[in-house]
Amino acid sequence: MHVPVVGLIGCGHIGRFHSRNLRGAIRSGVVDARYVAVCDRDRSRAEAFAGIVGAELVTDDASELLDYPGLTAVYICTETAEHPALVAEAARRGLDIFCEKPLARTLTEVEAMVEAVEGAGVINQVGLVLRYSPVLTVLADLMRDPGLGPLLTAHLRDDQFFPVRGHYNSSWRGSFERAGGGTLIEHSIHDVDVFRWLFGEIAAVRCHTREATPGHPGVEDVALVTFQHAGGHQTTLTSVWHGLDDRPSTRFLEVFFEGGYFATEHDFLGPIRVQGRSGPVRELSADEVFERYVALAGLNEEQAALARAGMLEDVAFLQSAAARRPAFPDFRTALAAHRVVDACYRSAREGREVRLDSPGR
Repeated sequence: MHVPVVGLIGCGHIGRFHSRNLRGAIRSGVVDARYVAVCDRDRSRAEAFAGIVGAELVTDDASELLDYPGLTAVYICTETAEHPALVAEAARRGLDIFCEKPLARTLTEVEAMVEAVEGAGVINQVGLVLRYSPVLTVLADLMRDPGLGPLLTAHLRDDQFFPVRGHYNSSWRGSFERAGGGTLIEHSIHDVDVFRWLFGEIAAVRCHTREATPGHPGVEDVALVTFQHAGGHQTTLTSVWHGLDDRPSTRFLEVFFEGGYFATEHDFLGPIRVQGRSGPVRELSADEVFERYVALAGLNEEQAALARAGMLEDVAFLQSAAARRPAFPDFRTALAAHRVVDACYRSAREGREVRLDSPGR
């Protein structure tokens, strides 16, 4: 079994999340890996990381990390604009790659990144963490009940405070040149991926966006989208960046079938409200949701503890790198979501429905 030797580039908010997960996964013994190098353009921030991690290399030069002797895998947790070049350099060196979402600012850049990792034959995974959400995994299973009848519609409201302050503290997210857009690409790329997963392929979109927060041209803080799915049903997304600094990032999802209703206001642990053709609404508690998730995913006690702590996506990447098997969700899965986001932005610019198979950008 291959032992991944890992470095991390980007010691900001999301870098801290993955650094914690890497340390927890390795300490647990569930995976055998080494976490040896950290990099950030702010060397003092990288040094703070290195002190916690016990890293062998601390640097403000990404090339130095990528060339570190023995390194086999890299986490790319920088601002979006820097992802394409770093992925290309890592793939050229044959390193396995975990890259945070969104993969890039434009669809063309994402397509080139997919070509780079697939051409190099490296393990690749993207940070679409909701694929490891217990509540959404259980919801997907509940929705398979044939007694529900046809899916009628679903709606998701996704909101968080404009992430240039607070614990995000990332001024680059307010820059179109560095982020590629606003709430739709930066935050709701997760939601688009979830819509494809839960409700099927998206055939067409109709999107409206608005830039209400001054000082951030090209960075929308409202996106309203209607998705036409290949199965014939429609779903809707409302994505909002607001100025309510004390309001947590919140997702409210409700799903209507001809004979059933589901709703959740938590995108990780639950609970889930359920109603059938008759009778009152009942609730699956967060504990019940997690128990179902553990059974569905076939997790042992150690893996379940990591899953509850939100570490499972990093465990999955390290296990895939160790076993030399494809990781999930991979760059091609993210490419499908980026194609939908690209179509949404085209729809908003052109004031019309855009089909996913329509030409042009």
